[in-house]
Amino acid sequence: MIIKRRDLTVLEKSHIPAIVGGVGVTAKHLFETLTGKKKVTQQYPEEPTIVPEGYRGAPYLVKDQDDNTKCVSCQLCEFVCPPKAIKITPPGPDGQVADRENAEKMPEEFEINMLRCIFCGFCQEVCPEEAIFLQNDFSLTGKSREEMIYGKEKLLALGGQVEGIKKWEKKQRDADAQDVFPIEG
Repeated sequence: MIIKRRDLTVLEKSHIPAIVGGVGVTAKHLFETLTGKKKVTQQYPEEPTIVPEGYRGAPYLVKDQDDNTKCVSCQLCEFVCPPKAIKITPPGPDGQVADRENAEKMPEEFEINMLRCIFCGFCQEVCPEEAIFLQNDFSLTGKSREEMIYGKEKLLALGGQVEGIKKWEKKQRDADAQDVFPIEG
């Protein structure tokens, strides 16, 4: 079924109603601001910014409660990153020995180009070791492009230590809590 559009009136073609509506909204905000009824402008950086729940900020590497690096150089975050902002150099056969149990290797280099990063959160979602988290960082600054490429040490320093990262213990508890189905044979 084809629906025929009605023709616009001369007044609608002139865009005057839209312009008047926009000026009306602006005048309303101006009046509310001048009378103190409503505050629309935040005085950044003097006033602290309230970051909403679920905000996806900059990704950082974290250490566990034993101060060990969580990243095991699996490179899943590098593969899933849409803008290819993450670059991981695996250690190779003669690389760095893992600094914790249950880890075979540690990354030789880990870089995130914050100029490319789109803060999508895919890296956090795909990480099997919970080594990368998005923080509430929204104001990333640097004086050069090189300053905006964060290396492993800087990412670990900014990410800090996250308590209670024991993903595999939670997985084991979840598996133990599942109903056991009898096997009939």
